[in-house]
Amino acid sequence: MESIFKSRTLNDIYAEIQEVYLGDSRPWILGFSGGKDSTCMIQIIWSALEKLPKSKITKKIYVISSDTLVESPKIVETVTDSLEKIEIAAKKSSLPIETNLVRPILDNTFWVCMIGKGYPAPSNTFRWCTDRLKIKSANKFIEDKVSEHGEVVMVLGSRKDESSTRAQVINNHRIKGSHLSHHNMLPQAFIYVPLRDFTTEDVWNYLLQKVENPWGKNNRDLLSMYRDANASECPLVVDTSTSSCGNSRFGCWVCTVVEHDKSMESLIDNGEEWMEPLLELRQMLKDTQDPAQKNKYRDLKHRNGHVIFWNDRVTYGPYKFEFCKEILENLLKAQNAVRKNGPDPKLALIHDDEIHEIQRIWRVERGDWKNSAYEIYKKITGKDITASKEDLGAFGNVEQTELEASCNKHGMPYELLSRALQVEFDMQGISRRQKVHDSLSKILSEEWRDDMKEAVHDASEKKRKIKEIFE
Repeated sequence: MESIFKSRTLNDIYAEIQEVYLGDSRPWILGFSGGKDSTCMIQIIWSALEKLPKSKITKKIYVISSDTLVESPKIVETVTDSLEKIEIAAKKSSLPIETNLVRPILDNTFWVCMIGKGYPAPSNTFRWCTDRLKIKSANKFIEDKVSEHGEVVMVLGSRKDESSTRAQVINNHRIKGSHLSHHNMLPQAFIYVPLRDFTTEDVWNYLLQKVENPWGKNNRDLLSMYRDANASECPLVVDTSTSSCGNSRFGCWVCTVVEHDKSMESLIDNGEEWMEPLLELRQMLKDTQDPAQKNKYRDLKHRNGHVIFWNDRVTYGPYKFEFCKEILENLLKAQNAVRKNGPDPKLALIHDDEIHEIQRIWRVERGDWKNSAYEIYKKITGKDITASKEDLGAFGNVEQTELEASCNKHGMPYELLSRALQVEFDMQGISRRQKVHDSLSKILSEEWRDDMKEAVHDASEKKRKIKEIFE
């Protein structure tokens, strides 16, 4: 692509932005990731609006950033600082801009899904993270604004020259005779892409030469960060058409979709040695994707309690309970290390509410009455975050020890009995016993045989018979 400045002037670009802004009453939602493209996009919009009469700048603008809670610490620092400065500078300039940081709900956070539920490290064939960590949280904000205003316009820093796929998406959803496109998931939301024809060189040219950053950040610091990390921007993701981050992009430090995290490796090589524990933990998760090692880390039984065949082969289920505990222990050790050696002594790799939710899931799904998550936390950090007695339930370490001994004596699966007892405890006092019976029936219908070879054989036979019926 040729530079946009060969065919259009800055005033042409400003005029288009002003035309779209004044064209209707829909509020704007600007996606800001802290990288070069979204920074350039907001700066251009800011400059365009400042050239309008104050009486015409009435439509609300929301700047949103998505914090997955596992973002690269360098990006988190940049984003949070920028959002604060944007809000302050907008008030001084009398611009109707409000900043917002959106996060996944507790049930969808990376560590609750991985350590609590046992989700394996994300891969190209099971990329469960993008939807839970980014799309749902961003779309929840958009839907709230749609409910408030009727319709909204999402403004993104996407560019055609990022990839052929991105160019196709931008072109295919364009509304004829308009600068807007349809949002492919939310019918009352529209997309505006003011940088669509910018090249990478155009972006840096604007950031470093054309206009000074209006909220006081030094764009040369942004350039320096990119050079140190040898990276490109990980955009705000609002739909499945946006490609996930990878290769040398800034993104989640736990990302295992790509073979190597080149941006984090480059940062470490350029003096950020305190990030080494993050790279080591990420590699530990990446190693679990080795097909020859999957049986070491993952159960054959899935979370629904059954062995599953897909394309004539058995598919592995969640991480084993012992390995989930190992991940938590290594994660807390990494947190201790980065707090000690990094720039932020309060940097949180995992939050206390995530520990509580992990322990709740372990209690209900793994029969962990010993509160292993709390024990691990105290062992590694030296601090006690045990929940209140009301949150812990009726059973504890003593009851688990006794039940395990009894199950071993009578050849019964401990997890089956513990979960059945947990159901009875959780549903005590309900008037209809049918709910208890349904829950117990579901537990009893799961795969509980010790001989998993036999279970795999039966699952294979079931798959074969179903296939025969439909052929």
